[in-house]
Amino acid sequence: MTSLIKKNASGHAGDGDANLLINEVVGVPGGIGESARLGRASAYDTFLRGLLPSREGVALIAVGGLGRRQCAPYGDLDLVLLHAGVPGTDELAASVWYPIWDAGLRLDHSVRTVSEALSVAQDDVKVALGLLDARLVAGDQTLADALIRTAADHWRRTAVRHLPGLRAVTEARWQAHGELAFLLEGDLKEAAGGLRDVGLLRAISAAGITDALRPAVRAAHLRLLDTRDALHQQVGRRVDRLVAQERDGVAALLALEDGDALLRRVAGDARTVSHALDDAFRAADRLRSGRSRGGGAPPARRPVARDVVEHDGELVLARTAIGARPDPSLSLRVAAAAATTRLPIARATCEWLAAYCPPLPAPWPADARAALTTLLGAGPGLVPAWETCDRYGLVDNWLPEWTRLRSLPQHNPVHRYTLDRHLVQTAHEASRHAREVERPDLLLLGALLHDIGKGLPGDHSTVGVPVAQAAATRIGLPPTEVELIGTLVRLHLLLPDVATRRDLADPVTIASVAESVGDTGTLDLLHALVRADAAATGPAAWSDWKGRLVAELVGRVRTALDTGVLPEPPTPDPALLAGPLPVVHLTGDRVSVAAADRRGLLATVAGCLALHRLEVISADASVVDGRALVECLVQPRYGLPPDPVPLRADLRRAVGGDVSVTQRLRGRALAARGGGAAPRVVWHREAATNAVLLELRAADAAGLLYRVACALDEAGALVRAARISTLGADVVDAFYLVGGWPDDATRARLEAAVLAAV
Repeated sequence: MTSLIKKNASGHAGDGDANLLINEVVGVPGGIGESARLGRASAYDTFLRGLLPSREGVALIAVGGLGRRQCAPYGDLDLVLLHAGVPGTDELAASVWYPIWDAGLRLDHSVRTVSEALSVAQDDVKVALGLLDARLVAGDQTLADALIRTAADHWRRTAVRHLPGLRAVTEARWQAHGELAFLLEGDLKEAAGGLRDVGLLRAISAAGITDALRPAVRAAHLRLLDTRDALHQQVGRRVDRLVAQERDGVAALLALEDGDALLRRVAGDARTVSHALDDAFRAADRLRSGRSRGGGAPPARRPVARDVVEHDGELVLARTAIGARPDPSLSLRVAAAAATTRLPIARATCEWLAAYCPPLPAPWPADARAALTTLLGAGPGLVPAWETCDRYGLVDNWLPEWTRLRSLPQHNPVHRYTLDRHLVQTAHEASRHAREVERPDLLLLGALLHDIGKGLPGDHSTVGVPVAQAAATRIGLPPTEVELIGTLVRLHLLLPDVATRRDLADPVTIASVAESVGDTGTLDLLHALVRADAAATGPAAWSDWKGRLVAELVGRVRTALDTGVLPEPPTPDPALLAGPLPVVHLTGDRVSVAAADRRGLLATVAGCLALHRLEVISADASVVDGRALVECLVQPRYGLPPDPVPLRADLRRAVGGDVSVTQRLRGRALAARGGGAAPRVVWHREAATNAVLLELRAADAAGLLYRVACALDEAGALVRAARISTLGADVVDAFYLVGGWPDDATRARLEAAVLAAV
């Protein structure tokens, strides 16, 4: 063994070389699963025992993964050289550490006496937790036992006092790394619900506070360890973040169907760990508050709802509910009480409901429907109450469709949650708008079911309608309300799609939406639902300008539904129609330009705005009294508004025909072209008044509107209006081309010009 180490000693090896050195020098096996991890631990133990000479008063202690015998393929070695003040400790440590480094292994090491180790543990709770995993690898057993026994005893005596500070540190880590259950590229170790949180559960269990490592948690922990093993093996080095390009390979190593199946499994395990840790922290809080009472009278039981009482900060069942035959709505009523009081449901209560609460009949009884409405409308208390019930399988009893939706990943980067959490979050956000609609109960249920078609073949807004209606029928809604739930599901994307992609001044746009919606009650429900959906999706899904566009659309459609008369298009700003040309107005996020009537004005204005790093959200071009008018709604591309003085000057020069500005625009725009999937052009007939609609779907890029507008102008098309809708890295840009439906040859020519510009 020693000769091999010397032969390969060449400094700190890289990760790729480390694998070769580990296999040749240390003989550490690869592989995935508990037996492979134990095999690696055994191989490391054998290797390390050969490095420490037999000597009284010295012990080599393993902590971390090696201490737990849970060694990942490319994990670190965490070692403590423990000594009793014997001379020559530094030289002894060097004789141990250098062969480890020469073998290409990563090492976290320290040299301490028992008292030094305990002193550090007393000041640093992370060290105290690490010593709970301490295990003798080689050397003085008595010395090692003194540290291990004393450290464990010290933790049991001080854990309750240390846990609040540890919780604060943990929550800061969660804030930095996010929730593993909802991340497309989560850190398996550091994110909330990951392996580091399992270490906290192990520490809480070691303190005797509660049984935090229940069978479900142990199973989730083993699967997370397997996932990390597979990730290391797939990448060939130490890595804890499950990035997108490695998902399918990791899934194959774990014998899972695909990357989505892997994400769903990781999400479920992370949620199990997170829920168990929340429960464990609450148990510590109860223990601490009980000690602060000095062992006095037990906490009182306070009724909070029918069959539900509060006991020591948790909700439990009333004794009468346990003794009697439970009614099927009991689990929903307990969940509703938890959501409205924002108190957690006791673990024993959840287990009892899962075991003994009978399934709901179809249709549901009235008190079950009322409890569901109360639960969905509870605001901030909804999400934790729903999550708790879902961990114990209660939600599947309410909605059998939930099994398909649970932990389903959403790969669009604007989404921050898995599908099931997104639906619950949407219901929570919808409760903020409950007073704006005639039927808040249908708003809440529609919010919960609006994306229920996702994961099924086809357009989820269409295929989800019968699924949502079946659920609404089972819940017990009458046929007219079931039909309305189907309408909300089918049309939940109508308002934002039309507001951002169509000309709101066009009567055809307003008439089409009014016909689809049917009445103002449904319009109000859709308006509330779209805002709740966007808030639950993530910050990239909504903005002030989108909110204004949707509100403008809703106002125009409401007028049409109330009066039967389509609203008149807005009139141009009178200031644009007076004074010498050109006229340039910059007002907030609106840019208005008037110039002598000529072709290509829209393209010129769009290019100048791109030059100043402004994104065009919507653009309208018209000719009034011989003046060409262009009005644009804009937003800064990188968050910082441009200097208005040079912007105004460039606009005046550009619309006045200054060639130097145009050349500068072309150079900048060409350099800013983006990549992505192949672009596509879609034509829409009879979607506008006296115009046809050309819709471009392409990758987002600075100056895209300018290039396409130039191409259409050079191809002989007249653009009346443009609407730009950005969806993550892609855009859907709609161009209103003046005139009737073009023939096949003209459409092909215009389409080729647009695609060439992209």
